[in-house]
Amino acid sequence: MKKFEDLKVGLTNKSRTSVVELEEMLDWAKKYDPQWFHADPEAAKTSIFGEIISSGIYTAALWRKLDHEINGDIDFICGVAWKETRWPNALRAGDIIYASSEVIEKRDSKTHKDRGIITFRYGLHNQHNQLVFSCDSINLIRRHSPS
Repeated sequence: MKKFEDLKVGLTNKSRTSVVELEEMLDWAKKYDPQWFHADPEAAKTSIFGEIISSGIYTAALWRKLDHEINGDIDFICGVAWKETRWPNALRAGDIIYASSEVIEKRDSKTHKDRGIITFRYGLHNQHNQLVFSCDSINLIRRHSPS
């Protein structure tokens, strides 16, 4: 597992691509976010989007799955905050997505010598390289040894 000391500011990662499936998106929306423009294809035609779009929370879940594939080898203790969370473009069925990450800040923990604090800038992009989700995430990462 990669530790705090192994991660440098500027480190970037990019995931494989994945296709957003309409049925999965609809099933999730009907269960967890049944707003009409997420869950009702006919009604969604009258929305400003003209069709079903993904719930923001579902979009974040798709990002998390892909991000785990590229950052699952980091010795995370936990995440503690998301800042600057955005959904700048709608995610649609059929979109081809990929996740990205960049280490943008590192600092020692002032209270726990066995960990450090790293801020990642996360993104989920569509086939046009447009961001559909982004956030800066503050995470606790284990150290190789307390300093």
